[in-house]
Amino acid sequence: MRSEKPYKRTERIEHQLLEILGEIKVRYIDLSHLGFITFTSAKITPDLRMAKVFYSVLKPRLDTEEITAGLNLLKGTFRKYLAPELHIKNIPELTFYYDETIEYSEKIDRLIDTIHQSSNDL
Repeated sequence: MRSEKPYKRTERIEHQLLEILGEIKVRYIDLSHLGFITFTSAKITPDLRMAKVFYSVLKPRLDTEEITAGLNLLKGTFRKYLAPELHIKNIPELTFYYDETIEYSEKIDRLIDTIHQSSNDL
């Protein structure tokens, strides 16, 4: 008998990873010196050893590269708090990346608005 799960194991772990990282950020690690950080998505390798964690930031206090560097300096601390919560054999190595999708969608919206305005002017 085959169990029908809603999605793959890696996807389930990615969702779980995001939830746990959010809790760690609130409970144990103060990131206020960087801005208001939100973890938006995670991609984990099939062997569950490496994870890319994407974040966005509201009211940044530093530029994006410095925030990314700051988060990557804290990846060992995140793993320390992640280990008891994430129940898998190997806790993945974390690498943080800035999520550019919000900025990209805003840029597309602005372009569409300018096209609509220019077509209305004709």
